[in-house]
Amino acid sequence: MIIRAEGLSRTFGTGDTAVHALADVSLEVEAGELVVLRGPSGSGKTTLLNLLGGLDSPTAGSVWLGDRELTAMSEDELVAVRRTTLGYVFQSFGLIPVLSAAENIEVPLRIANTDPAQRDARVRDLLELVGLARHAEQRPYELSGGQQQRVGIARALANRPALLIADEPTGQLDSATAASMMDLISDLVHSQGVAAIVSTHDPKMAERADRILEIHDGRLVAHHGRHALDVEPI
Repeated sequence: MIIRAEGLSRTFGTGDTAVHALADVSLEVEAGELVVLRGPSGSGKTTLLNLLGGLDSPTAGSVWLGDRELTAMSEDELVAVRRTTLGYVFQSFGLIPVLSAAENIEVPLRIANTDPAQRDARVRDLLELVGLARHAEQRPYELSGGQQQRVGIARALANRPALLIADEPTGQLDSATAASMMDLISDLVHSQGVAAIVSTHDPKMAERADRILEIHDGRLVAHHGRHALDVEPI
C-alpha cells in the first residue's frame, strides 16, 4: 500500500455557512495501480486530492503515505515529502514560461540539490520517456497542449515519486490528445510501479483505470473494478 486515507472529512467555514466538502472518505492505492476519481463539479474531487497530497489538512481523519502519517507532520516535513515522494500534474500544466522543456523538468531536481550529472541524465531519460527528446530546448509557448502536459508529467516524475496525483490532467486537451495522455499515464504507472490517483470528468478516461472511485456530495458512493461491470457500493 502506497497511500491510505481513513475517515477523511473536510469542512470549510463554521455554523450555518459551513460547507461540508468531504465526509468520511476512506481509500487505499497500491504501487502500480491507476485509480480514477470520478464525479461532477463540486463533488469533492479536488478537496480529496489536496488532502491526499498534503496540500490541505482534514477536519477529521488521517492520511498515511506508507508507514508515515501525513496528517501528523509539520509543514517543514510536508514540504520535504512533497519534494521527494509525491508528484503533481495540474490541469493548467503549471510550466514556467521562460524555461525550456528540459529546464522545467529540471526544477524539482535542482530544488533537491541533485548532482548536476545525475540531474542531466534524469532529464534526458524523462524526455525520452514522454516522447519529447527532440523538444528539450523548446519553451512552453512553442509546444502544443499535449506536449506541455507531457512536460508536466515528466516534471512530476523527476524525483521518482511513490505517488502521482493528477487533477483533471486532460481538462484543457481535445479528446484525441486527452486519450493519448491517459494512455501515457497508464503506461508510466504500470511500467514505473508508481501509484496514481487521477480525477476526471471524462468517462472515456476511466477506461484506462485499474479502479474507479465515484464521489458525490463529498462521499465515495461506489467503485468499479477494471474488468467488472457491476458497481459496488462503498
